[in-house]
Amino acid sequence: MPIPTPFHSRTAAISTSHEWRDWSGYLAAAKYSPTHDAEYYAVRSAAGLLDVSPLFKYEITGPAAERLVDRIMTRDIAKCKVGQVMYSPWCDEDGQVIDDGTVQRFGPQHFRITAADPSLRWFQDVGYGLDAQIKDISADLGALALQGPKSREILKQVVSQADTPLDHLKYYYLTAAKIGRIPVTITRTGYTGDLGYEIWVARRDAEKVYDQIYKTGLRYGLLPLGLTALDMLRIEAGLLLIDVDYIAATKADIEAQKSSPYEIGLGWAVDLDGGDFIGKRALQHEAKNGSEWLFVGLEIEWEHLEELYGQVDLPPKVLGTASRSAVPIYRDGFQIGQATSICFSPFLKKYIALGIVETHAAAIGDEVHIEMTVEFTRQQARARLVKTPFFNPQRKRAVLK
Repeated sequence: MPIPTPFHSRTAAISTSHEWRDWSGYLAAAKYSPTHDAEYYAVRSAAGLLDVSPLFKYEITGPAAERLVDRIMTRDIAKCKVGQVMYSPWCDEDGQVIDDGTVQRFGPQHFRITAADPSLRWFQDVGYGLDAQIKDISADLGALALQGPKSREILKQVVSQADTPLDHLKYYYLTAAKIGRIPVTITRTGYTGDLGYEIWVARRDAEKVYDQIYKTGLRYGLLPLGLTALDMLRIEAGLLLIDVDYIAATKADIEAQKSSPYEIGLGWAVDLDGGDFIGKRALQHEAKNGSEWLFVGLEIEWEHLEELYGQVDLPPKVLGTASRSAVPIYRDGFQIGQATSICFSPFLKKYIALGIVETHAAAIGDEVHIEMTVEFTRQQARARLVKTPFFNPQRKRAVLK
């Protein structure tokens, strides 16, 4: 049975939908109102506040901490500065992705890793014999994601002290700070593709921090954010979801279900010139010989949807929420891949999707077809393969002068 997060007393009190999901054993709000639309638009126009406490969190310390993290991650952790955050996948010996997450560096030999799936056993196995300590601190910390164009203004109102002023905090960097008298860590990170921050706080202080951010944010149009709206936001940002856009190598039932970083659009996060990480030799071979699959975005042609629906005297129907049900992608009548995450973007006014295609069969810019159901029949709608992200505002990375 799911258990409450450190913020549950606050999130439950403002939920009128009473719709909850099980996120890694915790209760997570799907949406706070009967519909998720306002939450979605709040993030793109003002701010949304999301409880991300169910993320797994691991602290790695000790003389060999950097060596251990460098062995786990495909990124070159030696290049990660104190105060920096890196995003990275980690792989098995065959170069197949187990999970992806962030690495926060607090000191020369002090790291915090976030993960979607439990990873303690894997980290311990990789670190066997190294002088490094791995501690599961998942239950010790509450975490909030404050996302949207007004997020910086809201945070500046509640932060009483910060080692790095928020105006100067770079994208994917962190700072120690205080909200009132409460110590927190603030990272300029998120899962919406917008300007945003994540606030990490000890469980005992979680409710007080939530109260200050939420009450201040209301003056700026902030709304609590649930997972239904988040799913649409992360698709617009071209961000992967484990168990949907790829299957963890440790969970795959057959070899064909596994993916390398190159095959799911994370080749940029593989540093073959860095340390001797797990899976490096397999990925060196793949980098030299090519990958079987290519990660793509898809923009579905609205005019063709109108034609398909018009054949049965109906207007096109728009998905109100994101779909996580994979559907085939075709070219010249042959299936060449699958779309794994699909939604209609209210902000972009486009039908969009994330997917993978066979590298020999298609490339970015090509026209393909994606399976869609029209009045109980399977049809093929025209689409174009595009690079992601679909939404990438300048404010996400901008630093105020």
